[in-house]
Amino acid sequence: MPDAIAPDGSEIYFLVGDAERASLVEVRLGAGKASKPVRHRSVEEIWFFLAGAGRVWRRPPGGEAVTEEVRPGTVLTIPTGWAFQFQAAPATELRFLCYTSPPWPGDHEAEPVDGGGLD
Repeated sequence: MPDAIAPDGSEIYFLVGDAERASLVEVRLGAGKASKPVRHRSVEEIWFFLAGAGRVWRRPPGGEAVTEEVRPGTVLTIPTGWAFQFQAAPATELRFLCYTSPPWPGDHEAEPVDGGGLD
């Protein structure tokens, strides 16, 4: 059982939550599923992919969206204010570590965005 369900619909497993300036969780998304597109108000994240395969869509404020293929070993950032969405490949769960700074403040941090790039 996950420790929480993120506002984007992914499963969250807490790894480090008692640090003052950062937090670390494992994120899981079931095979073939896509997260809801969101943007963070104040945090920045670094994602390190552990297992599975999929795609990540990111769009900077006022900029062009980019979709990237991800697999174990891929690392990317989610800068503050960027819209993003991720999707697992049809046959495999997607799993990644998510380092957040400052620490995740709560579900109010993620605001929904229109027009994600993955369906």
